[in-house]
Amino acid sequence: MRVTMVKKRLADGTECRKCQEATAHLQSRGLLSRIDEIVWAHEGDPASAGMVLGARLGVERAPFFVVSDERGEAVYQSVLQLVRERFDQAVTTAQQAATIDADDIGGI
Repeated sequence: MRVTMVKKRLADGTECRKCQEATAHLQSRGLLSRIDEIVWAHEGDPASAGMVLGARLGVERAPFFVVSDERGEAVYQSVLQLVRERFDQAVTTAQQAATIDADDIGGI
């Protein structure tokens, strides 16, 4: 199994908040070493490797993960889903609730 993490680099050069949080979560579980490659999607650069990969896979938000194995290629847009389904670790309800971002919830 090969795991690629796509992270977003903002125009000011910083890493996006959600990407930082996903990295910290993987690190806290001792799973960061299971990420084989990090690809960057540079804000404002549609030719950057992460933007090209996102466009090919129909993913518009970072971070996301691409898992390649004998079954093919799968995309995970949630670090918790990746942890649960591919790294076989439990995810608590509290952890799930903590990942809800008010900015992602519909509204005006």
